[in-house]
Amino acid sequence: MNTSHVHDRQTRLTILRLLSSMGSSKEINQYLKRYSELEAARFAVVKVGGAVLRDDLEALTSSLAFLQDVGLTPIVIHGAGPQLDAAIAAAGIEKQTVDGLRVTRADTLAIVRQVMQAQNLRLVEALQAQDTRATSIVCGVFEARLKNPEIYGLVGDVVKVDLAPLRASLKAGSIPVIASLGETGEGQIVNINADFAANALVREVQPDKIVFLTGTGGLLDAAGQVIDSINLSSDFESLMQADWVNGGMRVKIEQIKTLLDSVPLSSSVSITRPAELAKELFTHKGSGTLVRRGERVLCADNWQAFDLPRLRGLLESAFGRTLVGDYFERTALERAWVSENYRAAVILAKTEEGIYLDKFAVLDEAQGEGLGRALWEQMRAQTPSLYWRSRRQNPVNGFYFDEADGSSKQGEWTVFWYGLEDFAHIQRCVMASVRRPVTLSEQQT
Repeated sequence: MNTSHVHDRQTRLTILRLLSSMGSSKEINQYLKRYSELEAARFAVVKVGGAVLRDDLEALTSSLAFLQDVGLTPIVIHGAGPQLDAAIAAAGIEKQTVDGLRVTRADTLAIVRQVMQAQNLRLVEALQAQDTRATSIVCGVFEARLKNPEIYGLVGDVVKVDLAPLRASLKAGSIPVIASLGETGEGQIVNINADFAANALVREVQPDKIVFLTGTGGLLDAAGQVIDSINLSSDFESLMQADWVNGGMRVKIEQIKTLLDSVPLSSSVSITRPAELAKELFTHKGSGTLVRRGERVLCADNWQAFDLPRLRGLLESAFGRTLVGDYFERTALERAWVSENYRAAVILAKTEEGIYLDKFAVLDEAQGEGLGRALWEQMRAQTPSLYWRSRRQNPVNGFYFDEADGSSKQGEWTVFWYGLEDFAHIQRCVMASVRRPVTLSEQQT
């Protein structure tokens, strides 16, 4: 039997299973198109912790194999912290750290090199066992200088990143698997903290996606639940002041902020589990914590505060329909929230029955960023009660059902509300919603 045909069939089955269980085909195709249009090196940098290599290798290799099957090649960089701890302890050497960095003397460095190479080859061989092309890159990427030999020993800070070995691997359609080791200009091998190595690599590559794979599957809130998304422009200060954000998490968020300040606005950091990698990359909902630099939000109760031609363009692009010419004149604005780059908007209107959600729009390119949710949460915090309608086939209705206190199906519309308790008042809101004139053309633009 032709093994390539078997592999091709398995690939198609894998993709079909993903399409049916993970999200809509429209979402997945949207992300595939976006990623495939990028230069190969700019798709994603995936940072893998040593604990993931130890505990979750099968899920990691399956997720990376899937990406290659759909034509995408991530850059993978890994650490080996737990494995190093075990090997150093077995050698009778006491572990020393200063400011969270492993003190690396000459005897320790020999173990670091051996363990890093072994873990690197372990991942590469596991990928190759799944017919996934992967290239082991243990050195030659990070040029470093010694941090402070008297304190840290042979620990380096990255001063230069050479992308030539990565580009050669990517050109061959092979996943580059990079160990966090460096060399000084004189050729001395040095240990580099894996997070710092990943950050240096990201600054050089400028990827669209930056992924940290962890056992927790994301950053956790005060209740121990994964935080869906963080918009640093609006959330950073409050997170830094929250008493439940511990020292380690605080440092992680500050590092991510520094990292995102050095890459394009469209880039994002995802923190998730290996098994959830595809879901995080290919669905709007995602699976772990999505962190973006984000955009400031403009909020006003008068149309004059906004660039109306840009706002019209946002609404028409998001809905794929033409907005009626006198929309802004006929809509009595209660308040609107619009992202500074006009990629998402929430528009509330005044009516006799109360406050009506007239438009909730997010551009396709901003789907999955958490931008729409950030605007929605700001709106909810300032709006104690609301009603709105949505077409029965609207893919966002799942979100609306989660957010609403109740709903009513009325012909082609579903009417939603929250914060309303009087039954007669709810009935009036439902009828007013159904009678409300359409402000977008029926034809797709």
